[in-house]
Amino acid sequence: MARIFIVGVTGGVGSRLAPKLIAAGHQVSGLYRQPNQKAALQDAGITPYLADLMNTTTQDLIDVTQGHDIIIFSAGAAGSGLDRTTTIDYETPVKLIEAAQANGISRMYMVSAFMDSLRGSPHKEAFEHYMKMKRQADNALVASSLDWVIVRPGTLVTDDGDGLVHLDRAIPYGTVARGNVAGVLAKLIDTPSITKEIFELCDGSTPIDQAVEALIR
Repeated sequence: MARIFIVGVTGGVGSRLAPKLIAAGHQVSGLYRQPNQKAALQDAGITPYLADLMNTTTQDLIDVTQGHDIIIFSAGAAGSGLDRTTTIDYETPVKLIEAAQANGISRMYMVSAFMDSLRGSPHKEAFEHYMKMKRQADNALVASSLDWVIVRPGTLVTDDGDGLVHLDRAIPYGTVARGNVAGVLAKLIDTPSITKEIFELCDGSTPIDQAVEALIR
């Protein structure tokens, strides 16, 4: 049983991941931004912390992650502006790395972006900036002293998924249900021998448990 802190616990992936972790016996905490989200998180068994990532400092994250064993970053600015993208998709992971190191938290999991996403479409500044920030966040985590795992999902679909995925270190680009991303993260967390790896993820034909077990070196 681990004490797990999720940044993005109210999002499409995090909201599906938290119940899986709780069902597996873990204790889950997470950040929420809207005051009306607190009761639902508590009812789900999640310890809630109110915060807006646009105004959250490294010290704030040190304070709220103290006492945890694992940090998960699954948040995103969702195309809400270049400044928000920089702060949420790059600066927040860097702050979380610093918080983990300050608190002696060794493990961090991060939902990143599939680097082949929309490469055949016209390049838009906001999307290119988003991809750049995601890549820089990945670089920072890989360069850290933590035991990390980065998951790069294809284009996210708002769906619970069927539990069948294509997961490997390099795969063809495609779409993936948010529920399948959550399922893969939950299985990775319960497979701690997998560490310091970057995986690409799309919907596929392999059950999640088998797909993750096949990654063990």
